[in-house]
Formats: sequence, C-alpha cells, structure tokens
Amino acid sequence: MTESEIGPKAGKPFRIQHVAQYFEAGRPLTMLTAYDAMTARIIDEAGIDMILVGDSYGTTMLGMESTIGVDLDDMVRATAAVARGAKRALIVADLPLGTYESSPAQAVDSAVALVRAGAAAVKLEGGRRIFPQVKAIVDAGINVMGHLGFTPQSENQLGGKRLQGRGDAAAALLADAEALQEAGVFSVVFEMVPASTTAAATKRLEIPIIGIGAGPDAAGQVLVWADMAGMQDWKPSFAHQFGAVGAELARAAAAYRDAVVSRSFPAPENYHQD
Repeated sequence: MTESEIGPKAGKPFRIQHVAQYFEAGRPLTMLTAYDAMTARIIDEAGIDMILVGDSYGTTMLGMESTIGVDLDDMVRATAAVARGAKRALIVADLPLGTYESSPAQAVDSAVALVRAGAAAVKLEGGRRIFPQVKAIVDAGINVMGHLGFTPQSENQLGGKRLQGRGDAAAALLADAEALQEAGVFSVVFEMVPASTTAAATKRLEIPIIGIGAGPDAAGQVLVWADMAGMQDWKPSFAHQFGAVGAELARAAAAYRDAVVSRSFPAPENYHQD
C-alpha cells in the first residue's frame, strides 16, 4: 500500500488504527512533545502523527530539575491546552509519578482525567510491575502506550540518566516489553536503549516501538520539541537540532529591545492618532 492509501483522509484526525496501518506498511511514525496550544498547532500543521504531552513539561516548561515534581493537575492543564491546538495528531499524555502505582483503580481514575482533558491515549512507565494497571486501563477502554528503558520517573533508582537494556539486562527489558504487549498497549517507547536491543525487540513484538535514543530499527521516533528545535545550547546526545528557534527568538527579542529604546517602535503604522 502507498502512503496515500493508509492513514487518515484529508481533514480527519490520526487515530489508533492509523498507527497500526503505518506500522504494518513500514511507514515510520513521527512523534514530538508539546505542552501548549500554540506549539501544538504548529507541530500539528507540520503533519506530525502523534503529539506527546510528556511529563517533561516539568523540566522543559516549568523549570523543574526532574519530572518527579509534575502532578496530575499539571498534566491535565497541559493536555487540555494541546488538545485545543491540535486538530489532526493523536494526543498521548503521560501519567505522572504517583498517579498509577498504588492500584489499578488509581491508574484508571488518572487515565480518565487525561482522556477527559483531550488525550486519545495515555503513557506510563514500567513493565511487568505495572501489568495490572496497564490491563485495567485498557479494559476501561482507554488506549495505552508503554515506556521502557530509561524511565525518568525512576531516575533516582536507575542511578541517573544511563543507557538501559544492555548486556544481561536486555532479556529483562524484552520480557517487560512482551508483558506490556500482553496487557494491551498499542505501542511502546524505548528510551536510551542499545540499538541491538531495540532490533531484537522488533523481532519479538507485534506492536510498534517508538524510539528516543534507541537506534534506527524502531518503527517511529519521538523527541522533545525544544531539543528538536534548538531552544537551548545543550541537547541530549541522541537528539538532533532541526532548527535554531532559540537563537532566532533571542535575536527577535534583542531587536525588539533595541527598537523600543531607539523609539523606532512603535512606528506610525503601528498605532492610530485618534
């Protein structure tokens, strides 16, 4: 099938069945984060398949040191904003730390809150240990994306931002991936996983892997939009800056400052005399 024969028709939203269609056709899936309506609209109009309202909202937009401080109210607010800005992309929202670990019932309640805010699916971190929670959310009729490898909510337990699933640990990661598939996830993110482990997983799973620092064999890729767009000098080693938005914004702000100080702005065309 050609790309024109799969995916949504013009003007229609990208849905779960289109994820499966692209995966089966071998067409790579695209995903970027967004946390507000304006950015979501721009990303959506660029034709990105999925928008992740990640708990990276905390570190990217709120100035937090990690994602651990993000709560459900934060995610509901960000998800609602993204849903107002995006018309086509499938919106996936993160369940933050402390909103699903206690019980399947807690997980379902938290997932429902994000769906009510506008998410088409939720994402949560972990493998076999959260099997009951994932299955309960799926059984409640909510789409779930898994997240394995480096899981930011467990950064302290993992000993920092370190590659996961290497060597003997690969078998455990693959077992977690298979458990998530059995629980009913439609896709799983592999973050900071050796390319060889990702390649092995593609041979064992029947669902798409979305990679971030996980090599070229994943069925799709996801990046934090600020890393992708060059909003700061530093970027993760697995990211690529496809633009210099941060530098251009700084240039525009400086030009505005200079124009105001020199009284060249506002110019006559920027205001009315009466």
